[in-house]
Amino acid sequence: MFRITKEFHFSASHQLKGLPADHQCARLHGHNYIVEVELSGEALNEHGFVRDYHELAPLKRYIDDCFDHRHLNDVLGHDMVTAERLAQHFYDWCKDRLPETSAVRVSETAKTWAEYRPAAVR
Repeated sequence: MFRITKEFHFSASHQLKGLPADHQCARLHGHNYIVEVELSGEALNEHGFVRDYHELAPLKRYIDDCFDHRHLNDVLGHDMVTAERLAQHFYDWCKDRLPETSAVRVSETAKTWAEYRPAAVR
């Protein structure tokens, strides 16, 4: 199995409503997010790639246009925008356009990551 990853960055705010008032994430706050997209394949294409990294440019545009310096509650239309939900959102977006997408990881801080990786089809 071959795997490639590419990293994207954006800054945005969010607020996790419904948490106890003293929870730090209940307050409006922001992060410098990192999105890491993983693509996998059993074989390489005729150019020796799982997928040419340049073909991920639409994801960069999507992130820059819709997520960077935005309030994520407004972007996704709900008040529970967690790193886990962002990972699933970006996975679904990528999988629709890049069938080799196998996982997406999202980081809010240098020490935290959330990953969405569907269970293997049996």
